[in-house]
Order: sequence, then structure tokens, then C-alpha cells
Amino acid sequence: MTTFVLVHGAWHGPSAWERLTPHLHQAGARTLAPSLTLEGDVGLDVHVDEVLTCLDDATTVGDDVMLVGHSYAGLIVRQAADLRPDLVKHVILIDGWAGGDGASMFSLASDAFVNAIRAAARTSADGRHIPAPPPASYGITDPDDTRWLAPRLRPQPLRTFTDATRLSGAVDQIPGTAIYCRPQAYPFDRFAAAIGYRTIAMDAPHNVMLTHPQKLARLLLDAYAYQFNNEKL
Repeated sequence: MTTFVLVHGAWHGPSAWERLTPHLHQAGARTLAPSLTLEGDVGLDVHVDEVLTCLDDATTVGDDVMLVGHSYAGLIVRQAADLRPDLVKHVILIDGWAGGDGASMFSLASDAFVNAIRAAARTSADGRHIPAPPPASYGITDPDDTRWLAPRLRPQPLRTFTDATRLSGAVDQIPGTAIYCRPQAYPFDRFAAAIGYRTIAMDAPHNVMLTHPQKLARLLLDAYAYQFNNEKL
């Protein structure tokens, strides 16, 4: 059986995948969606450890694991895969931030993005959390989708954006696919190409798992089929 480990992006929780997972289950896949801690002054390593726990659970039953990261979680899944290269068949980024050893959200982003995030964090009570942007920031404009998403967004620890990833290079031996949404707000296709991932364009907003869950599920399943077929060659 195939297990998709689905790691949500910044400000979100596992509920981000609620509309997607039924389509994967219908295809016979299993899904796990870890909840990343957003309370307290946590950093990227905490989130990586939470994904590692999920990976260890996924592989106890001998499944093929496809490790999926949305947006900020692109950094998390690559570090987690680097630490467990024997457990991950394929890494999939969905509009994912990604780079080599030492990359972070702030090192990849523009100065304007970094300044805006730091300014937003200064408005929080402790100065260490970034208030969640409105749903429209993720391309969500439908009123029903907006009402669904808004109460589920939570403040994001600032350290998760400043911490650098630590990669040994093991992750670069694991095949990867990057799905990037158009029109692009950030150069996710270039991030993916720079690390050697196969890229697939999709006309959809950043929170594609909310707006186009069936189409996204098909692309995830296709990525597994692509990996399986390449292994047979």
C-alpha cells in the first residue's frame, strides 16, 4: 500500500487536507497528516521531529511513503527525508519553499516579504508569532471557502521562518516532484528546478488542496505511478 504523509504549511493545521484525503482513500492509498506545533517559541527542528515521528509510524506497516509538503513545509519534508532517506520513496512539493543546506524561508524570500513578516510579528503579543494572513492571501475568494478556512488559521512561530535547514545531501538521492500553482506569487518552479525536481504546473490558487482537491489527488497519485514505473525500468 502507498501512504501519503501530508504536511501542512504555515498558519494551517491538518484540516488543510480534509477535502483531499477522501480522493486518495478512494484510490486505495493511506494518508497521515501530522499536526505541527504552533504554540510557543518553536523552530523548524520541532516540526521536522514531528514529521519524523509520523514517518516512523507510516513505515511500521511496510508501506511505500510519499512525503508531501505544502508551502513552508517544503523545507520541513526535505530535512525529514534527509534524516530518513531509507523510509521515503518520493518527495512531493506543492507550491513548496525549498533549497539546499542552510536554506530558510527568509533566505529564499524577497526583502519585501521578510520585512512584512517581521513587521507583522511585532504586532503579536509576544513578538515571536506571525498573525495569520486572511484567506485571500492564499488565493481563496469563494465566500464559503473563506468562511471554512478563516477560523482554522493560527499564528505561526517566527523562528520557523528564520531557522535554516540542515541537509547532509541524502535527500538529493530521493526523487522529487514539485507541483506549482499558476499564476505564481513566488518562484516555486525555480526553487524546484534548482534542486533537480520534476516540475508540474497547475492552474489553481496557492491553497489548491482546498479549491481543487480531486485534481491535486490525481497529480499526487500520478507522481507515485511515475516513481513506480521508473523503478521498474
